[in-house]
Amino acid sequence: MSRYVTAPVRKKDAMSLVTGMPVYTGDLVPAGALRVKLLRSPHARALVEAVDTAAACRVPGVVAVYTWKDVPTTRFTTAGQTYPEASPYDRLILDRIIRCVGDPVAIVAAETDQAAEKALRLIRVTYQVQEPLLDFTKAKDNPILVHPEENFRSLCDVGADAKRNLCSVDLFSMGEVEEELAACDVVVERTYHTKANSQAMMETFRTYAYLDEYNRLTVVSSTQVPFHVRRILATALEMKKSQIRVIKPRIGGGFGAKQSAVSEVFPAFVTKMTGRPAYLAYTRKESMTNGSPRHQMEVTVRIGATREGEIRAIDLHALSNAGAYGDHGPTTIGLTGHKSLSLYGRWKAARFSSEVVYTNTMGGGAYRGYGATQGIFAVECAVSELAARLGMDPTVLREKNMVREGQQMPTYYDEPCSSCTLDRCMEKAKEMIRWDDKYPRRFLPNGHIRSVGVAMAMQGSGISGVDIASVEIRLNDDGFYTLLVGCTDMGTGCDTILAQMAADCLDCSMEEIAVRGVDTDQSPYDTGSYASSTTYVTGMAVVKTCRVLREKILEQGASMLGVEKARAEFDGKRVFVPGGPEVSLSQIGYASYEGHGRCLSASESHSSPVSPPPFMVGAVEIDLDPLTGQVEVVDYAAAVDCGTVINTNLARVQTEGGIVQGIGMALFEDVQYSPQGRMLNDSFLQYKIPTRLEAGNIQVAFVSSYEATGPFGAKSIGELVINTPAPAIVDAIYNATGHWFSTLPVRAETIAMTLAEDK
Repeated sequence: MSRYVTAPVRKKDAMSLVTGMPVYTGDLVPAGALRVKLLRSPHARALVEAVDTAAACRVPGVVAVYTWKDVPTTRFTTAGQTYPEASPYDRLILDRIIRCVGDPVAIVAAETDQAAEKALRLIRVTYQVQEPLLDFTKAKDNPILVHPEENFRSLCDVGADAKRNLCSVDLFSMGEVEEELAACDVVVERTYHTKANSQAMMETFRTYAYLDEYNRLTVVSSTQVPFHVRRILATALEMKKSQIRVIKPRIGGGFGAKQSAVSEVFPAFVTKMTGRPAYLAYTRKESMTNGSPRHQMEVTVRIGATREGEIRAIDLHALSNAGAYGDHGPTTIGLTGHKSLSLYGRWKAARFSSEVVYTNTMGGGAYRGYGATQGIFAVECAVSELAARLGMDPTVLREKNMVREGQQMPTYYDEPCSSCTLDRCMEKAKEMIRWDDKYPRRFLPNGHIRSVGVAMAMQGSGISGVDIASVEIRLNDDGFYTLLVGCTDMGTGCDTILAQMAADCLDCSMEEIAVRGVDTDQSPYDTGSYASSTTYVTGMAVVKTCRVLREKILEQGASMLGVEKARAEFDGKRVFVPGGPEVSLSQIGYASYEGHGRCLSASESHSSPVSPPPFMVGAVEIDLDPLTGQVEVVDYAAAVDCGTVINTNLARVQTEGGIVQGIGMALFEDVQYSPQGRMLNDSFLQYKIPTRLEAGNIQVAFVSSYEATGPFGAKSIGELVINTPAPAIVDAIYNATGHWFSTLPVRAETIAMTLAEDK
């Protein structure tokens, strides 16, 4: 019987966060650290001909100004991925070739922010301004090359071809797609457009660096991927990894943005050059214009079914805008197909083709959902339209065709669907939203329309056969434990969740588990917190480690009792012989630190050959004003299968937060560029994210399955929960208006003008 797993345990760091203790990167910067600022290009495409830094260097307090002439010439990627990274090596710390507005041109290091900012204003740059390539639908084989350099390279064969502006190309196909579509009674074909989205985490990108007592470069950063950052810095700075240490304090939000090494290289370079501590904190504008947002995509879906509603074929083509750099471009696009097509288990043929192209816009990156969000939006909207064409309730069409437990998933790496309550999730979501009473719409006395919509989603649990997690657990004197982790708690509560698992495995209280991480010099290796991996992958490493440590404790206790190990038992507090002598865990802990004993510690790793998907159904009720087109979310019902729920409080707020982000993607968030390539939405005044006022009522229910390969039967939850709001809301808008909207966000004025044309 679990004492902590499935319980609503408070986060271990809750009180330190809410009481304002100095726990974030910016709180820990050493006195006297240099302030680092970046001079950024105002042009989307240009060649830097000259940089005059003389006046800037004379500003009192300015220590150094660096240009492209001063930095290493080895290209790298900032994508935090397992080596060899699929993302091309297409960056320099500073480059003569400008590829997007905001590309760094010079690095200023000064004693104060004011001195650094004054120096920025005095640097004179001579640019050879060139015509930018801003339209990603015209990027392939365009005469304008975003990456003309000869030392562009890709470590993995992903179809990258810089001479054609291609970051990657992919195709997989199963069955005879064209034949099956031709045999269908109804075929829906539509192209969907999703914009880039900013993660908008409250803590912007920030890093400080210093040289330790052994003259090693130490980098303290708000990052999701400390071990990957170490490798990225070693490549970019042309240093040995053994000379670099990365430390992760508490993180004020990431949502994938900090799976890229956005800020780390600049203060690290300054410290390497000056020997002094250096600190760089991105402004909100810099985080929004030169961060690592979701990739803009154009996704074309063809889906066909019989009159009875049997989906026979799905054809999906995705075009993704990598922007100026290919970080995460080749990997996000795969999920666009794998995680959307695999929701359906009865088709006869399926195909997914994709191209990722370079343009002169801000480079994309990782954002919660990681490509699956765009693909699920397109496929789920198409399925809802298919239901409308068939005159069928969209929940019924999905119930006929959804993947079910026990099926093989050929478009999901041919993995088995080993745990799935998607059918029960649909039933639960319909019950929560009162679907049968409200579908499709009702007219209110004030002229507004209330309507409902639905969508399904799946994600993964780690990257199968690639990523790995390790933990170490030590028994200390007096009988408490230290849990050393390499995964990254970015506010999600993984330190707490892993401690819950360890406490149950070791039959102790959570207060007896001290969690410590992440320091690449001391923590066991973990690929980091991304791909919904921590609970599932690192959690299994915890379970395996606890098993080994229990055996060691039992052996040590039996030795102290002078009996064979097979005769003794361990109940978390003592090792004992039933009906006989016993020795306490505290005594065992002290003895293991004495000369005749041995320190008791265990460290195990885990990597999974499968990535069992969590599933979700989202049902929404909206209020639409046909005069203004204004859409308000009234109610959102989420039914989630994440296997065993480890912490009900944290799982609930994860779900609620993801839903709100999905609402923002559907109705508000809209990255736009000027004709010259300057981002127009570079602050929270122009880039609207939903507040509590726009979220409506959110209901969350967990419809648990049991995943045998996961810790305590758990799967992931972190990314899944962002994927249903956009297609569900678009379905609800159709049920209210009779019109399908295929471009996100769906703006009020677009709805109003469309309805005006009906009159």
